[in-house]
Amino acid sequence: MEVRYAPDPARFEFMNTSELRESFLVEELFVPGEIVMVYSDIDRAIVGGATPKGGVLKLEAGEELKAEFFAQRREIGVINIGGEGVVKVDGTEYPMVKLDALYIGRGSRDIEFSTADDNRPARFYFISYPAHADYPTTHSKIADAEPVKLGSLKESNARTIYKYIHPAGIKSCQLVMGCTLLEEGSVWNTMAPHTHERRSEVYMYFNLGEKGAVFHFMGPQKETRHIVVRDGEAVLSPSWSIHAGAGTTNYAFVWAMGGENQDFSDMDGVDVGEIE
Repeated sequence: MEVRYAPDPARFEFMNTSELRESFLVEELFVPGEIVMVYSDIDRAIVGGATPKGGVLKLEAGEELKAEFFAQRREIGVINIGGEGVVKVDGTEYPMVKLDALYIGRGSRDIEFSTADDNRPARFYFISYPAHADYPTTHSKIADAEPVKLGSLKESNARTIYKYIHPAGIKSCQLVMGCTLLEEGSVWNTMAPHTHERRSEVYMYFNLGEKGAVFHFMGPQKETRHIVVRDGEAVLSPSWSIHAGAGTTNYAFVWAMGGENQDFSDMDGVDVGEIE
């Protein structure tokens, strides 16, 4: 498990492209036959990808957590962005097709990932935050998620937000998680942008194809930068940073938040006319 320490806004102002990517971009999340994880000091989030191929992958705590098992003090949100697979939690199997989600509660001991067809492996994206209470492991299909339509084709940002893990949906301690699908002809996400000082957020982009990219914008509103993000890569967004992007085509992304509260609307809007 890779461990990262995020820079503050003062250091951010002087970072070059490679330093920005090393600090905030999570690459190579989906390696066949492996579980890849990055442990960030931003709200102690763990961002991971499990791509089972040729066998079962078991989620282990690792030395970094100083825990008997991964979810001893943590909760986990999982969304499958690949082929069909199964997540097995303490002996119970949860079949997962593309865009199915699974919340795994604190105290779950044995967590395993497997795929139905090695030629089309499942790609399980997951994010974990510390948890202070136990909530039941719960499976959800995209049809069960709460949809919110935003934007317009005129503004190139027509999109549907699907909320899986949130106070009115799957219950959790602090994790809020879902995905956003952009309509054909739309490329902008989260525009006008915002920050939320009480929470961090992680965006993981997918459905970009081999040659597509998203230009992800981040930083304080008066000192923004961009990171070029490819399919299956994630960006860590501290509480002081905006998070928005424009793609070379329409795409999708999984968003997840953790921190002070679970209020989806707790955002501090940023005027586009004041972004520099």
